Amino acid sequence: MSKIIGQSLPGIPWEEKPEGERLPLWRYSKNPIIDREGNKISNSVFNSAVVPFEDGYAGVFRCDSRSVSMDIFVGRSKDGIHWEIEDEPVKFEGADEEVLKREFRYDPRVCFIEDRYYVTWCNGYHGPTIGVAYTFDFKKFVQLENAFLPFNRNGVLFPRKINGMYMMLSRPSDNGHTPFGDIFISQSKDMEFWGRHRHVMSPFKEDYSAWQSTKIGPGPIPIETDEGWLLIYHGVITTCSGYTYRMGAALLDLDEPWKVLHRSRDYILSPREYYECVGDVPNVIFPCATLADADTGRIAVYYGCADTVTGMAFTTVDELVAYVKEHRMK
Repeated sequence: MSKIIGQSLPGIPWEEKPEGERLPLWRYSKNPIIDREGNKISNSVFNSAVVPFEDGYAGVFRCDSRSVSMDIFVGRSKDGIHWEIEDEPVKFEGADEEVLKREFRYDPRVCFIEDRYYVTWCNGYHGPTIGVAYTFDFKKFVQLENAFLPFNRNGVLFPRKINGMYMMLSRPSDNGHTPFGDIFISQSKDMEFWGRHRHVMSPFKEDYSAWQSTKIGPGPIPIETDEGWLLIYHGVITTCSGYTYRMGAALLDLDEPWKVLHRSRDYILSPREYYECVGDVPNVIFPCATLADADTGRIAVYYGCADTVTGMAFTTVDELVAYVKEHRMK
């Protein structure tokens, strides 16, 4: 039996696994939970992050406008399924006006560490890099220095310091639709200066695990378990119709999380439903957030669908860890 190390969340969204489902992750029967008109200006709402907050949930959502500009917005929910998303984007404060300059913002993650909620996102500063900010109340957001030089995407923090260091996963990239990508980890003493970069995982050749042969990237905040950090990630294959995004999972060492203990050769979820295959960018499922209950082991996964709407899926720590081990890389 695997155990989540974390808080009790008895009210997280949940549906039992349908009879006959073969994969370790199963979709919410009422997907998508957020359609493309999530607020007054949105063309699409996807690749967003949520956390438990006060008597419900809060989050930061990617809402592309009808001019298809990319920015991030605060959302709130009582049940984690029905969301109210603000019509104005997050307004950041900070000591340096240079850092506050905006080209674009997208694909946020939210991570509670110690006494505050940190937000990371793909931030436009002469190309994509990783923006970092914190909030206590999802009203005031203080932006810190960008974590890295351009070009970089998918900045994902760990939910606690490891050996006295903050740690962040990311995927170095180029300035376009990156046709490559490995996952790296970086360390910081102060959430400002990042170094001690270590390689974590690479894509695999098509003759071994084709669904993750073009590029990979970290997804939600890693979940701490008694067997390692449980990381859900996305993998991409280039096909005759373009990129296809799927989900995989891995277990990382608790003390040295650049060391991969187990990694799934088989995907855990693949675009199949209409809302995952048809949209602004077809055939994409992109995980950005989870809710995890330490008491029951239940996990709810939030993911973007076809770069258009937001879906939800469910699993348990036992089922997912067992699947990763059974279908692991040899």
